[in-house]
Amino acid sequence: MKKLPLLLLFVFTSFMATSQEVAQKTIIKVDNVATFKSEVLGKNVQLVDVRTPDEYNEGKIDDAINIDYFDQDNFAKAFEKLDKNKPVYVYCRSGHRSHESAVLLEKMGFKEIHDLDGGYLAWSAKN
Repeated sequence: MKKLPLLLLFVFTSFMATSQEVAQKTIIKVDNVATFKSEVLGKNVQLVDVRTPDEYNEGKIDDAINIDYFDQDNFAKAFEKLDKNKPVYVYCRSGHRSHESAVLLEKMGFKEIHDLDGGYLAWSAKN
């Protein structure tokens, strides 16, 4: 019976260590405008605007491609053409669609996803 508490302590400690390790491996990073800007401007990165084509045509971040979040038939097909092992940077108008996109990209197997906090509205306000 003396071994049971020790065994329970070991199991609990192992569980906690594993939980913390998983929590630290979040592949979705929410970047503020300054960080996002330093990562994407003038660099050869996978930068994706997930707004509608009309929103995209009204203004975008340089070199961003447009993959409309609302066009779910094309969304997955278009992202499948990107390299899942390279970081992908996503943004939308305010941050909601890009967050939802980031979650989908994680499920699709992308290894590193950057989401612009506040979206294009925040970007425009800082530039």
